[in-house]
Amino acid sequence: MTIAYAIRPANPGAHLFHVTVTVEEPDSQGQLFMLPAWIPGSYMVREFARHIVRLTALQAGQAGAGRRVRVEKLDKHTWRCAPTDGPLTLAYEVYAWDLSVRAAHLDPTHGFFNGSSVFLLPIGHEGARCTVDILPPEGPAYADWRVITGLTPARGTRRGSFGAYTARDYDELIDCPVEMGTFTLGRFDVLGVPHEIAVTGRVPRLDMARLTADLARVCEVQVRLFEPRTRRPPFERYSFLTMAVGEGYGGLEHRNSTALICKRDDLPHLGLRDSTAGYRTFLGLASHEYFHSWNVKRIRPSAFVPYDLTQENYTRLLWAFEGFTSYYDDLTLARAGLLTEVQYLETLATTMTTVMQRPGRLKQSVADSSFDAWIKYYRQDENAPNSIVSYYQKGALVALALDLSIRAATGGRKSLDDAMRLLWRQYKAAGAEYAGVAEDGVLAAVEEATGLQLARAVREWTEGTRDPDFAQLLAPFGIDVERRPALDKPHFALLGCKLPGSGEAKIENVFDGLPAQAGGLSAGDVLLALDGLRVTAGTIDTLLARYQPGDTVELHAFRRDELMTFSIKLGTQPPPKITLRANPRAGRRAQALRRRWLGG
Repeated sequence: MTIAYAIRPANPGAHLFHVTVTVEEPDSQGQLFMLPAWIPGSYMVREFARHIVRLTALQAGQAGAGRRVRVEKLDKHTWRCAPTDGPLTLAYEVYAWDLSVRAAHLDPTHGFFNGSSVFLLPIGHEGARCTVDILPPEGPAYADWRVITGLTPARGTRRGSFGAYTARDYDELIDCPVEMGTFTLGRFDVLGVPHEIAVTGRVPRLDMARLTADLARVCEVQVRLFEPRTRRPPFERYSFLTMAVGEGYGGLEHRNSTALICKRDDLPHLGLRDSTAGYRTFLGLASHEYFHSWNVKRIRPSAFVPYDLTQENYTRLLWAFEGFTSYYDDLTLARAGLLTEVQYLETLATTMTTVMQRPGRLKQSVADSSFDAWIKYYRQDENAPNSIVSYYQKGALVALALDLSIRAATGGRKSLDDAMRLLWRQYKAAGAEYAGVAEDGVLAAVEEATGLQLARAVREWTEGTRDPDFAQLLAPFGIDVERRPALDKPHFALLGCKLPGSGEAKIENVFDGLPAQAGGLSAGDVLLALDGLRVTAGTIDTLLARYQPGDTVELHAFRRDELMTFSIKLGTQPPPKITLRANPRAGRRAQALRRRWLGG
């Protein structure tokens, strides 16, 4: 049996998709339909059903075709239709105005959707084959629109055009996002497998040749890591769906594609000679999502096999599935020759500095952060730096510590790469019987692949709050670790709070145990004057630079509509800033270890 869907941008100006789903053999007791409450890869219940504007059910087929069928809503994302004598069609509208990689967005310039936010599942038919007719918006203004998706074109539909597409089951249907519009398309091969990137949004003089060439290098490094012999990725083609905007950053992985959002200024333009920091950030994002093709889309925690899309799926392993991916994203750029050794060490130092400057790392383990992602990491408030640790960033540092430990102990003969390849072989060997990675499975794979006993250290780093000793870990590689006071932003160093980059000086975060908190300031306070002189977010650092640690200043601020005065003693121990440098006097063994690490 086939479940037939159709989706049409019915009113781009009103941001409405019109969707239908037809079930040939509905449940004789009354067919149930459900829309997922979350999307895999983004661990927060988002309740996509709230965007369904109106819904009706009709009898399909010949007998009684078009007759209305009663629909009852059972909970926030489940509907039940009255029993019918034949096929049943559900028709509904979805409001699409979420310009992100997680849901759906539609306006007269383009359309984008993830299936999890638009396609209702007929419960009981999860494994049925699906077809979806992707229809164009009406009117001459949309004559040049086309489509890019990881779905398979049905017979008679040319890839890239509107028409019918197929999926093996509902899981595949919702794991292949769709972009439609007048995007710029680039194509490239990776070890004989076709890849493409669609860039939606205005990007003046986009250098597509450079972009595709660099992405090809990134992808090839990762394919060779997991498949050094076959050199074949786990898909027949791959698509990067990229939305370029004024301000934005994010990505979401899928089985044979990824959805990305980035600043248009981060993409390369014709005439750009040197790589910019923004472009390297974009390549790192693309690298991160591509690595997920193995790590989390296929190799995944047992809690995600299968996904339960109605509620939270708890695991303590996101530090490995997201954190390890965060480690390999920039490491891949270094191995592909897109980051110099100096640039790569700078990115590592930035991650270390960010983690070390946040008090939350001393209160929450990355295992707890993984488990609580649903209520904490994706719902951060003003106290987040004091209460949580990022399983992305701290997880990446755990991966770094593991990789360095393994390489040093084995003289470079083994590495974290071997553990990732073992997990991949286990996935392929299990086939349809794959049950996911047990909660202790990552550590078991590391020890099996390397022959080293690393359990104690890994548990201290992941189940506890211990920081890896990177000075000791990096020393065998000839890399020196320097810790200096972070004085580049005096308001952060001397006050211990975070302000926006411009505009009014409205405090975003106040850090535990530092002067702003000790003096009574709180997140949301708007700083007005320092020792009688007006300040903004853009001027406060210039003024604070005239003071010394330990000085006392008077700050005036609005808390809501009340003017308040605070006496603040400036900090004497600014948070650390970490710098990594390769020691030019390092011996041959250290240099060889470092080359093998960064060269793959």
